[in-house]
Amino acid sequence: MTKKITKIVAQKRPGRFNVFLDDQYAFPISESVMIKYRVFKGMEVDDQLKAELIAADDVAKAYSRALDYLSHQLRTEKEVHDKLRDEDLDDAVIEQTLAQLRGMHLLDDQQYADAYVRTAKRTSDKGPRVIRQKLRQKGVGEQLIDDALAGQFSLDEQIENATAAATKLARHYHRQAFKTLLQKVRQGLMTKGFGNDVISAALDQLTLEPDPDEQWQALVEQGTRLWRRNRKYAFAERALRTKRSLYQKGFLMDDINRFIDQQSTEA
Repeated sequence: MTKKITKIVAQKRPGRFNVFLDDQYAFPISESVMIKYRVFKGMEVDDQLKAELIAADDVAKAYSRALDYLSHQLRTEKEVHDKLRDEDLDDAVIEQTLAQLRGMHLLDDQQYADAYVRTAKRTSDKGPRVIRQKLRQKGVGEQLIDDALAGQFSLDEQIENATAAATKLARHYHRQAFKTLLQKVRQGLMTKGFGNDVISAALDQLTLEPDPDEQWQALVEQGTRLWRRNRKYAFAERALRTKRSLYQKGFLMDDINRFIDQQSTEA
């Protein structure tokens, strides 16, 4: 069934129009679709063309929404797909929109991954494993992540970042027994996403050494708390429990015995 376009009225929103067929409102249309299909007053429209115009307008609207979403920052295909899906758009429309964005080089997961890795290595203390996890969550493929990490985060840069992170961690745990400090620094670097080889290289660069005065002060602080906590026990049991706890915390037995001897003298 063929009808004639009798009126095209501009909407309040720029670039949007309402099309009337035989003096009856029929469908909305974007300026880009009007230009592409050369829509004009007096044009005859059959059912097939009407369906095609409506479908093209759906894609145009989806494209416009995607551009607005992309205008604030780079996005992955998954992020854009999910955003358009939340707009209750058909899968076919979403796929056409994504294809159009790819063709315009506005959607490129490799470019996104490269930029993400560059930013992460420069502004955070996260290692490759955490970065990989974040990119996976954003829908980036494994090969693209591999290429981004290999091209944007060299081994030397990883060691440099891990060393800086280890320095902060060592400063944070300086009141712990040296053995415990090393364990916590290594564990902290693993949590941040660095591999074992990089962690070992970073610790080698730091050349951490225990400070006897700091270690003794740390032992006294923790030992005093433990000694007070165990005050309900007889001296021998109190000493044994305190010794065991301090040893488990990584303090040296000679220092522990020295501390217990002091408690014995004071008692």
